[in-house]
Amino acid sequence: MTGGAGFIGSHLVERLLSSGHNVDVLDSFQTGSRDYLSGGIRLLIEQDVSEPFGGRYSGIFHLACPASPVHYQATPLETFRTAVWGTSQVLENARRTGARVVIASTSEVYGNPLVHPQTEEYFGNVNPIGLRSCYDEGKRGGETLAMDYARVHGVDSRIVRIFNTYGPRMLFNDGRVVSNFCHQALLGKPLTVYGDGSQTRSFCFVSDMVEGLVRAMDVPVFESPVNLGNPEEYTVLELARMILELLEVDLEIRFLPLPSDDPARRKPDISKARNLLAWEPRIPVREGILKTIQEFRTRLARHGA
Repeated sequence: MTGGAGFIGSHLVERLLSSGHNVDVLDSFQTGSRDYLSGGIRLLIEQDVSEPFGGRYSGIFHLACPASPVHYQATPLETFRTAVWGTSQVLENARRTGARVVIASTSEVYGNPLVHPQTEEYFGNVNPIGLRSCYDEGKRGGETLAMDYARVHGVDSRIVRIFNTYGPRMLFNDGRVVSNFCHQALLGKPLTVYGDGSQTRSFCFVSDMVEGLVRAMDVPVFESPVNLGNPEEYTVLELARMILELLEVDLEIRFLPLPSDDPARRKPDISKARNLLAWEPRIPVREGILKTIQEFRTRLARHGA
């Protein structure tokens, strides 16, 4: 698994190990953490995924890439190289060895969508030269490679488009709305809402996302791409108020200018995932937010915050 020390990746590694699989992890630790690496992994390959790597595998989960605006905008060249050239290295390994590949793409390929909810047939509305384009267009390029390797070389490459995912082990400083609000509220700070808070997001708990990824690898027949996410839609302001209510605190909500190319609405159509994978999210958002708050609180106490 590439990116196996990251937020989603580390949960997926644990799931695979608990199912009796042998797992090797490749991670550069740009955003991943050794703290979340399970002791049961067979091999840790510490390198950039954009460099060639060996090994023979029955399946490769390709999750490596900074996925939050804070991190990918800080390293745009590295992000684009990881999303495109890193995906090429993964697909080259699969071509040589016959491995099946699940490639973690993103809802950001839809950009600021003009179609709602977003279906896999929608081509997106993406700014190719903006601050977010290193990630958005990088992931679109990775999808192109995956499909061309399938057509030209017969690689079994499976694209999943991951929508907003949250849960324990999110980085405090990753700039995503759930981690921002939970972290700020636990520290007693104002919650920062960009724009007027009317933009919408759909939040999928990490264990549900892991289940979707596992099913994407396991099903005999797959039709790329497939959306994975929670179709239950919330405004950012609704999420902020929910977190304050769950924590039973009364904190200021501070409004800041909206970042460029920030999508106004984001909601997956998961009909394809339901039909192809027999998958849909199971964890209610309020329950998942509580689990996230509890883990954040424990981690903050451990760090003396």
